[in-house]
Amino acid sequence: HLQLVESGGGLVQPGGSLRLSCAASGFTLTYYPIGWFRQVPGKAPEGVACIVTSDGSAKYVDSVKGRFTISRANGNDTTWLQMNNLQPEDTGLYYCAVGRDPVNTCTLWNQDYGNWGLGTQVTVSS
Repeated sequence: HLQLVESGGGLVQPGGSLRLSCAASGFTLTYYPIGWFRQVPGKAPEGVACIVTSDGSAKYVDSVKGRFTISRANGNDTTWLQMNNLQPEDTGLYYCAVGRDPVNTCTLWNQDYGNWGLGTQVTVSS
């Protein structure tokens, strides 16, 4: 039974940094892409970043390029999202999720992900 647990969220001032972690257990995630999403009340989850196993390639939504970095442990059981220069518009509940299929690519579409954690709140405010 796959379980994903996010951590590392909190309250930070604009310009600050946070590092989110996504710990996976109960399933071998080799070859499955991992995505990070964020959600604000009343809106669907927005894909922020994703990463594949084979070559560590990643994708980012335009609004976080150059500020966020997704990475993955060699054993694939932990994925991180380093967030720098955070802005108020980055506020949201951040989830990690596992791709539905073991493919050599990843997307930022939430429909392509089948297992989700419970999320960790990120609030950027002065």
